[in-house]
Amino acid sequence: MGKRGKLGWSTIILFAVMAVWLTGCGSSGNSSELKWDKMPEMSIDLNKQYTAKFTTNQGDFTVKLYAAESPVTVNNFVFLARNHYYDGLTFNSIIESYMIQGGDPKGNGTGNPGYSIPDEFDTSIKFEPGVVAMMNSGKPNSGGSQFFICTGPDSVNLNQTPTYSIFGKVDSGMDTVLAIAKTPVNDKHVPKDKVIINAVTIQES
Repeated sequence: MGKRGKLGWSTIILFAVMAVWLTGCGSSGNSSELKWDKMPEMSIDLNKQYTAKFTTNQGDFTVKLYAAESPVTVNNFVFLARNHYYDGLTFNSIIESYMIQGGDPKGNGTGNPGYSIPDEFDTSIKFEPGVVAMMNSGKPNSGGSQFFICTGPDSVNLNQTPTYSIFGKVDSGMDTVLAIAKTPVNDKHVPKDKVIINAVTIQES
């Protein structure tokens, strides 16, 4: 009877430890389970203004989305945000003089939502600190969920050749973005401390 009691408590403790471990694993978000076989249909209203509020473990900031200039890219971002795709993901690559990059469910620069979207380069908007653009694989029309926010003077060099679709700009909380950009990184630009996107909330007006 005593042995059974000990075994029962050991089992309970084991399950408790496993529960804590699984909860920790869940901190990276559930977007790795979210996959679609095609890009979302157009659902935003181009006559409305869309804003994305980022809540992170380093503070909050908001991004004005350029729906008129980049409707497909903004529609895609709004779709993913409203499906909580970004909740729990991280800014997985940081170069202080250039940008902070996030939106990858794998956290290593290779993740995507299961589809890609076309590039949108027909805009007069220029790259500068605060500008938000869609990341891609280096090939045409390969954007998906990953994006970056320009944080320093090196981002201006992107104006020489259109390679990334601009779809927004930080309109409040740039101090938070710049603070994130100062996060210590290793030699591969990976943050030594996780910068977590707790949620991205879309507001329209």
